[in-house]
Order: sequence, then C-alpha cells, then structure tokens
Amino acid sequence: MSQRDRRTIASYPTYPEAERAVDYLSDQGFPVERTAIIGHDLQLVEQVVGRVGFGRAALSGAASGALPGALIGWLFGLLNWLNPVLSSLLLALYGLIFGAVIGALLGLLLYSMQRGRRDFASVRTMQPSRYEVVADAEVADQAAKLLNRLGSAAADTTATEK
Repeated sequence: MSQRDRRTIASYPTYPEAERAVDYLSDQGFPVERTAIIGHDLQLVEQVVGRVGFGRAALSGAASGALPGALIGWLFGLLNWLNPVLSSLLLALYGLIFGAVIGALLGLLLYSMQRGRRDFASVRTMQPSRYEVVADAEVADQAAKLLNRLGSAAADTTATEK
C-alpha cells in the first residue's frame, strides 16, 4: 500500500459518527475511495464476563471437544460402504459424546493446573479514543466544506428539536 499525502478533515469521538460523515460524503457524490477512517490512541479493554470454576471449565471443555468429536465420527462413518448414512450419523453421535467427555476432562485438567491464577473469563477488545476522517490532500478542502454543511444541518436539526 503506497503512502498518500492525506489531511484530517474531521475528528469524532465514536466510530458511528465518523461512518456517518463518510456516508454523507458518499451521498454528496464525493469520491469516498480517497478517504479513510483512522482510529487513534488504541487501548486494550478486557471486559470480565464471569467467574470460572470447575463446572464452567468442564462445560467449556465439553463444548469445545464435542464438535471436533462429532466431525471425526461423521467422517469415519462415511467410510462404511454398506450403510453410510446410518453409520455416519451414529458415529457422529458417538464422536460428539466422546469428544465432549474428553474435552471436559481436558478442561478440568487445564483449569486445575492454573491453581486459581486466572479464575475468570473475559473478552478483549481494542478501542480507539477518537476517529479521524482523512482525505487525499487534493480533495481535502472539498470534503471539509461538505462536512461543514453536515455539521450545520445537524446543528439546525438539534436547534429545531429543542
């Protein structure tokens, strides 16, 4: 990807606002392929979603082992030439059960090996603190003028609603 000479034409605190600005530019016939939305000041946010105990570790392991077990059982069932449909479904069921049991045991083993160091579940995301809409230098002035009209229209709408 080549480095382009770009200028910031607007800055927004949320992605939907930046997306709305680019959508407005598109609606006005502006060549949006010459713009980009850039997130700045990234931070890692780890949202804790719950406590993990032996039960949840076993359940999580069982869930992650069941699908591969069913898939392997189904594939082995397809190799039976006499009655492949019944055989593959039955072996998929056995594989699901076997995979869930093995997965639960592995989940319990891994949880007990951690010795309480991380007994919570979480979801990690990267979140920017602001979003900048940038445009190629040749068209940045035109884009800025269009976005100024969007800002004026939004201000007029807010004033009318009050």
